[in-house]
Amino acid sequence: MNKLLKFCFLGMVISFGLFSCVSNKKLIYMQQLEESTGPLVETSEKYPYVTEEYLLQVNDIVEINIKTTDATLNLVFGAVSNDTQNQAAMSGGQGAGDAFFMNGYTIDDEGMVEIPLIGKLKLDGMTTEQAKMVVEKEVLKYVNQNEFFVRVRLGGIRFSALGEFNRSGKYTILQNRVTIFEAIAFAGDLSRVAKRDEILLVRQYPDGSQIHKINLLDRELLGSEYFFLKPNDMIYAEPMKVREIGAGNTLVETLTLLTTSITAIALILTLVQDNN
Repeated sequence: MNKLLKFCFLGMVISFGLFSCVSNKKLIYMQQLEESTGPLVETSEKYPYVTEEYLLQVNDIVEINIKTTDATLNLVFGAVSNDTQNQAAMSGGQGAGDAFFMNGYTIDDEGMVEIPLIGKLKLDGMTTEQAKMVVEKEVLKYVNQNEFFVRVRLGGIRFSALGEFNRSGKYTILQNRVTIFEAIAFAGDLSRVAKRDEILLVRQYPDGSQIHKINLLDRELLGSEYFFLKPNDMIYAEPMKVREIGAGNTLVETLTLLTTSITAIALILTLVQDNN
């Protein structure tokens, strides 16, 4: 019976050693994965930004702010007031997105927005600058040149964080550009058992959705087209095998679980031996 106990103990130690501890190499962001033969330096190489001009899509929420020298026209256009915008910016998070949802313009299934007095305008497939020019052309029918101001912008960057996040959910960040690391930080960072080298990014395109696999451990991500999020992106983090096995995330947790398991097995074997 003692040999059996020793055998069980040895088997459990080997199993826990192989599967339970999460290596730092699987947790550290922006590593230089390839072996470096050069001298150690304090700064890395520069990674040029790879950005694409975002084209407005169906279900996007845009802020269309029209201000003129005519107070009556301002009321008719129903521009979002500065007070409302400031409150939205101060609130942050999903509450800020709600403010833009209530006061902004949603692009409908036909790619149109409806503006008081002006009517329906087709904006999908355009950049915000192109959409601004379209709105300005319509405003010129009511106001002379240099007597009005038009601003068109997205109501923040909306994204969803699912899976192994410390605070998974749907978020809105009131910025024109948001990096994937900013989004992860906004969602409370990834848990220790998240597969940081296999993050799934689901991105919406005019003709459908596409899944991209992202490696957060590789600093080459800084120079890729997926470094910056786009509106309505979804980030999904899968768990490592350690979550499936159910072992501890840290050495202390692993040792605690190992000790508890060995004690339980020893107690069972002792009871069996006593009964025999």
